[in-house]
This record gives sequence, structure tokens and C-alpha cells, in this order.
Amino acid sequence: MQKQYIFTERAHLMCPNMYFGIAQIIEGTYDIEKIHSTFENLANAHPFLRATLGYETETNRYYYDISDESKVEIICKEEELDSVNSPALFSEYERLTKRDWDIKHGGLLKAVCWKAKSKTCVLFILHHLLADGRGALALALEMANLYVKGIEAPLAIEQLIASKDDLPDGSELPIVSKLIVNHCNKQWRKERKQVSYDNYHKFADNFLKEDKVIHSAYLFSEDEYESVISDCKGNGISVNDFLLAKMFIENNTGKIIIAKDIRNDLKCFNKGALGNYSTAFSIEYKKKSSDLISVAKDVHSLVKKKSEDIAGMMTVLACYANMEPGLIDAAAISALGGYSSKAGDFVGGLLFGYKSCDGYSITNLGKVESDDVEIAMFIPPASPAVKKIQGILTVNNKMIVCTSERR
Repeated sequence: MQKQYIFTERAHLMCPNMYFGIAQIIEGTYDIEKIHSTFENLANAHPFLRATLGYETETNRYYYDISDESKVEIICKEEELDSVNSPALFSEYERLTKRDWDIKHGGLLKAVCWKAKSKTCVLFILHHLLADGRGALALALEMANLYVKGIEAPLAIEQLIASKDDLPDGSELPIVSKLIVNHCNKQWRKERKQVSYDNYHKFADNFLKEDKVIHSAYLFSEDEYESVISDCKGNGISVNDFLLAKMFIENNTGKIIIAKDIRNDLKCFNKGALGNYSTAFSIEYKKKSSDLISVAKDVHSLVKKKSEDIAGMMTVLACYANMEPGLIDAAAISALGGYSSKAGDFVGGLLFGYKSCDGYSITNLGKVESDDVEIAMFIPPASPAVKKIQGILTVNNKMIVCTSERR
């Protein structure tokens, strides 16, 4: 396959805590040999599961350095889990994300497996360079389908966003944003600096040792879930509107960032491919109200209006696409005090929010029906810009809201 360079994904390259998880209990007995052969099969189908980080010095470009062998790290545990949101699972997740992964020498996926009575629990921990949430969920379902039914994963043609031309029509930066980005690019070029991956890795490893992120999960009971669905249908709102309203009220915040899947809008996406094919946009709501349904109706209108504004919805990706790659590298480390760059400090601190660390965010991976998976949970990534983020996943009408909160 053609060499895949990191373009808009560069925002995930030198930013601490760019890890997230999919945990699932699958309808198959715990078999260590079968687990290993299943992941070997997945790696044969997905080139990015055989990749480490490559770098071209002459062009200052990073790429997915794909080998012939799987780079998935598989950990099979001796203890047994009783639920997908077990404290032991969160403990293992926190252990494996408490150090920065050196992806120059290791892969982008770790898989932890437990016996779960007559079934098997699998925790996927992904570096955000490997996939977005929807891509991770698709990979987890492929794994379950293969493990339970022996159906091999189809070969994936992984083709990333490679230029501004791959973005949807109408994705041009608004004039004010363009002026800001151009000014930052000019300042960065004047500085004549460059953050090396090795220096970033050392900084990020120390940062994560002190970064306090608490993970928790709430499984809606059958009655609670049916009540939410009924309220949403009766009031012409979505479950996502309901959960956004709940976050606005409970956290007394006026702004929430939402992730949105844009696979169907991109010119480069191939079905089944890993990589990042999503954007993010913010919803601002300043009213003070404790009426959940009333707020959810207002939020519904705000989300609809924002979703119809292509340029506004794509501003984040367009910003990455127009920014100097080295400046993106310098953003987090400069704003967090590990590197001296005025341009990097401005971008990381004011544009990306790494200094204030007060962001609220929701990512909903939607609703899935599966014969191979009993229940699953999405552990969202806790970027240094985020104070609290919730990941929602519903499988077989079992909805789990998982929260990553920085203390």
C-alpha cells in the first residue's frame, strides 16, 4: 500500500493522554491460544495493527511504518471479571495509560483479556493515531465476530485524510480563523524551532505520572433506559440531546464539545479502514435551567443548526490542515510548560485549551445490536484540554456512560 503520512492526525501525535478504550464481553469461552490467533488475523487484515511511528527527517513528516508482523500487545490475565465495568478493568486501563507509549518502537493497540464466567472480556486500549471511536468499535466487533463465529475480518484499505482537498466541500476556514492560523504559522517559522518526538516522549511520560484522571461508568438499568427512550421519542429529541442537557445542567457549564463522525462526507474513506475520520464542534448554551427536557429541546435546535454549517463543523480539521505541522507538535508541550515557544504556547494555550483544562465533552458511538457481544463500554480519551469527557455506547439496549474526569 502507498505510504500513509500523518496529516490531520498530527494533532494526536504529540499530545499526552491520547489513549481510549473499548471494553466488551463476547459470547465465547476464554481461550488464550484462540485470542492470539484472532489478533493475528486482525493484524493481517489491518495494516495499521502492524505499524509503528516512522519519520522522514528531510521532509519533517511522520508516517505509519508498516511491517509484516503484528504490533498488537496482548495481555491475558489470570483473574476473572464479573462485569465489563469492573474496577479491575479500570485499574488495568489506568496502569497501561499511566506511561507514555513509545510508538517509535511499539504498536498502537494493547489488548487485555480476562475470563468472564463462561465468556471472555476484552479491553482494547488504542492510541488515537490508530483510530477514532467509531473505528475502534468496528474493530472490536470484527474481533468478536471472528472469535465467536470464525468469520475472518475483511482486508482493509487504510487511506487517511492526506490534504485539504480530502475534506468535504465547504470546509474552508472562516476568515478570522484563517488570519489567526496564518499569523501563528508566520510566528512559528520565525522561531525556527522543532520539537523532536524523543523530547516530547520524555515530557509526556513525566506529565502522565502526575496527571490525575478518574474513570467511572454508569450502566443504565432496563427501566431507566426505556424511560430515557420514551422521553426522547415523546419530545422529538435524541438520546444525545438528553445527555448533553444533563451535562450542561449537572456541571453548570455553558459549552460542550461534541465529536462527529464524518466518514460518509470524506472523499478518502474506505469502508472498514482504521484512522481518524471525525471532527469536533462546540455547542454553547447560556440559559440557567434545571428542566432537563426543556434544555434538551434547546440543545437539539443548536446541534441541528451547527450540523448544517459545514465550515463551522469542520473548523477544527481545517485548522489542523492549514497549520504548520511542527507548530501542531509544539502546541501541547509548550502550553503545558515543557518547551519554550511563543507560537506553540499561544496555539496550545488559547486555541487548543491546554492551559485552562476546563473543557467538557461528549462522544456517543451510538447503538449496536450484536449476537457476538453481550455488552460493551467506551472509555473516552482525556486530552489535557478536558476537565470531563463522557463516552456513550449502547449494545443490545444496554447503555453505559463512561466518564473520564481530570482532578
